[in-house]
Amino acid sequence: MTGAELDELLHRETAASWGEALFGVGRRYGFEKVLFGMSGSRHARLDNAFIQSNYPSAWRERYDAERYAYVDPAVTHCLASTLPIVWQPDLFRSQTQRTLYEESCSHGLRAGVSFPIHGPNGEFGMLTFATGAAADGTFTRHANASLSDLALVRDYAFATGVRFSPQTGQEVAPRLTPRELEVLNWVMVGKSSWEISKITGCSEATVNFHMGNIRQKFNVNTRQQAVVRAISLGLITPEDHHR
Repeated sequence: MTGAELDELLHRETAASWGEALFGVGRRYGFEKVLFGMSGSRHARLDNAFIQSNYPSAWRERYDAERYAYVDPAVTHCLASTLPIVWQPDLFRSQTQRTLYEESCSHGLRAGVSFPIHGPNGEFGMLTFATGAAADGTFTRHANASLSDLALVRDYAFATGVRFSPQTGQEVAPRLTPRELEVLNWVMVGKSSWEISKITGCSEATVNFHMGNIRQKFNVNTRQQAVVRAISLGLITPEDHHR
């Protein structure tokens, strides 16, 4: 990759033409599909992010309609880390995540690598390079060999794409009780309501009551969506949780 090719991103004046230049960079590295998403704050709702993607439109519509961003392990990783993540089948562990992955494969997205974006002014986003090729050892070696180059692409993409991202005010985090935070931390590591009831000494009904309050405070429908919102608002942190 030459500097001139990356500089091309600087000279595109519309979001669509900028996206096309970014897709071309991805293809040069063997990734036929690229997605760039970013919002003005990591606290902003994922639904409102600026997106440029050449993913199949049917998959984008399905992904958005099912709100898969709130269960996608690559998104959760990027919210909590600055390191890239190479995604393959074993990353998708829960039933909902496996369904997401199976549907992704049916649209020609079998493997990829996602780079978190954490800007100096609080911007949050991710840049994903994906392929329909088999998620095997050959792909893993290719992805790992490309990480340093693709990280540079991520930096250029952020520096040139931030102008297209809507600036949003910081969302105020809802106030959670200590018990609600405890329950949410256990949900984050995959514990069921029954398991959490045994750990905390509460009844299962009480755990479900707390989860209902948490979902209401975050204005979301599922516990996984609540976990993603809590991570994005800095209320819980995966790395700090001791299992």
